[in-house]
Amino acid sequence: MTRTDSKDQFQGGVAWQGTVCFLHRTPRAFLPMRSFESLNLIAGRGIEGDRYLIENEAGFYSHKPEEGRQVTLFEMESLEAIMRDYAIELRPEEHRRNITVRGVPLNHLVFQRFRVGACLLEATRLSTPCRHIEEILGKPVFDPMIHRSGLNCRIIEGGEVRVGDIVRPC
Repeated sequence: MTRTDSKDQFQGGVAWQGTVCFLHRTPRAFLPMRSFESLNLIAGRGIEGDRYLIENEAGFYSHKPEEGRQVTLFEMESLEAIMRDYAIELRPEEHRRNITVRGVPLNHLVFQRFRVGACLLEATRLSTPCRHIEEILGKPVFDPMIHRSGLNCRIIEGGEVRVGDIVRPC
């Protein structure tokens, strides 16, 4: 987490500003996540070409529609903690979330709005780990991902998100 002096960066009692490290999507469940330099976020629907884009659902949980799952985020710090605490290498494309960030306190952003590049997101709930990831990866990551499984968000203002974009409170 990066401390700043800007009053605009103050949210939840802590100043923060983060960075987009990796971007991923996949067109349907069980396929590997593919890495991209940019993603197109569509307000109220999801990510262009992703399995959970509303009206084009092809994800593992698409039978349980959820407006607040239009885009998902994951912390680089969680990947490092899983390696440190469990000696399990979980790569950014393996956690199956769309945006991997550094310096963003995701667990503190539920019901908050924040910017990722030019896009405005609203956090709806923490992601929960599932056995589906273990099935796909063949790694025992369910327990290590408890309380560090990322954040589900709704897209309020869409646009292009690029690797290196700033993530900040609004």
